Amino acid sequence: MRMMDTARSDKLFERAREVIPGGVNSPVRAFASVGRHPLFVERAEGARVWDVDGNAFIDYIGSWGPSILGHASPVALEGIGEQALKGTTYGLPTELEIQMAEQIVEAFPGMDMVRMVNSGTEATMSAIRLARGFTGREMVVKFEGCYHGHADQLLVKSGSGALTLGIPTSAGVPGESTRNTLVGSYNDLQGLEELFRNNGGRIAAVIMEPVPGNMGVVAPREGFLMGVRSLCDRHGSLLIFDEVISGFRLAYGGAQTVYGIRPDITCLGKIIGGGLPVGAYGGRREIMSRVAPAGDVYQAGTLSGNPLAMRMGLQVLRHLAKHPEFYRELEEKARFLEEGFGANLRRCGVEAAVNRVGTMVCQFFAKGPVETYRQVMESDTKRYAAYFNRMLEQGILMPPSQFEALFLSGAHEERMLEMTVSAHGKAMETLAEL
Repeated sequence: MRMMDTARSDKLFERAREVIPGGVNSPVRAFASVGRHPLFVERAEGARVWDVDGNAFIDYIGSWGPSILGHASPVALEGIGEQALKGTTYGLPTELEIQMAEQIVEAFPGMDMVRMVNSGTEATMSAIRLARGFTGREMVVKFEGCYHGHADQLLVKSGSGALTLGIPTSAGVPGESTRNTLVGSYNDLQGLEELFRNNGGRIAAVIMEPVPGNMGVVAPREGFLMGVRSLCDRHGSLLIFDEVISGFRLAYGGAQTVYGIRPDITCLGKIIGGGLPVGAYGGRREIMSRVAPAGDVYQAGTLSGNPLAMRMGLQVLRHLAKHPEFYRELEEKARFLEEGFGANLRRCGVEAAVNRVGTMVCQFFAKGPVETYRQVMESDTKRYAAYFNRMLEQGILMPPSQFEALFLSGAHEERMLEMTVSAHGKAMETLAEL
C-alpha cells in the first residue's frame, strides 16, 4: 500500500464547503460513505484521472457513465473547438439536433420521435408528465432502490446518492407531490400485480431501470421485464424505461434490445452527450406528438439540444454504431473483472457477491445472490468503505459508494484490468483479517 498526499484536495474541500453545500455539487462526490474527503481532479485521459496532488488512478467512475470511450476521447472531441467558435448556444434549432434525433431513433426500434433535454432528471420528469397527459391518469409506479432523478414525485425510496447518504427520501418534498407515486419491489412481479389490481384504472405508467444501476447492479429475473410489459398492456398503462445508465452501454440500443422488450417511452442521458450535460426522452409517434408545440403536454428548455453536446454525442454514437465489436470487447473486460474478483473472494474467504449484467459490474458485501432491494440493503457499507480505501491506496479509483456500478470504457487496457484484479486480491486479503 502507498501513502497518498491529499493536502491540496483537502484544502480545496475546506474552501468548497464555505460556498457549496457539503463542498460538492452532487452528493455522492463527497466520499462521505467511504470515510474520507473527496479527491479534486486536475485532469483525465483515457482510463486514468490525476488529482490536484499529482496522484494518478485507474478510473472506474468514468463520470458515472458518459465516458464510454474514455476521458478526453479523440472521437468525442474532434472538431469541438471549431464548433465552439461558431457559438455555443443559439436558442434556435440546428441541423445537429435533427441528426442526433435520427441517430437515437435508428438505435431504438420502438422509438419514432425524441425530445432533447439537459439531464436525466429532466428526461424522467418530462416522461412522467407525458404519460399522465397521454393516459389522462395520475398515478405512477416506481421500484424501491431505483433512482430516476431528483424530481419531487420520484424521490421515494430512491437509489444512488440518496441510498449512500441514508436518505432514500428527501426533506422539502410535500406529501402531495408523492401522493400519486406507488412503490413496488424490483423483481417482484406478484407485488406489482397487486398494485395494479388495487389501482389499475388509475396508473398512468410504470417507470423503471430495466437493469438497475443506482442501487448497485441488479439483474432482472427471467420473465420479470416481460411480465411488467404485459401488466402495463393489460391495464392500459405506459411502460417507461429509464435507460440513462444502460442506454448505449449494455448495447447500442440499450437494455431493451438485449431483453427484447419495447417500452412506450425511453429516457436517455450520459453517453448521448459524449461528456457534456444532456438528456432525452422518446417513444411512439402517437405519444410524442402530445409534446408541445405539437401537442398539449408542455416542456421546454433554453439549452436543450445544445450544439456542443449534440456534436460530441453524435460523434460517440456514430462511432459505436460503426463498431459493433466494441460491445463484445467491453463485455469481455467486464467478465474479466467479474471472474477475477470472484476468484479472489473464494481464495480469501470474504463473503461478497459480484453482480454483472453485460458491461455493468458491482460487488456487494452481502451474502449472495443479490436480486432485490432488501438484499441490497443488507450490504455491509463499512466493509465497502474499507475496500474502497484499500483500492485507492493501490491507485484504483472505484465508485465511492456501495450502491453504484463501476464503469468500464474502451480505454481500459488489459494491463489495467490485471492491475485492478491484483489490487482487489490484496484488498480482500486485508479484509479477510478484519
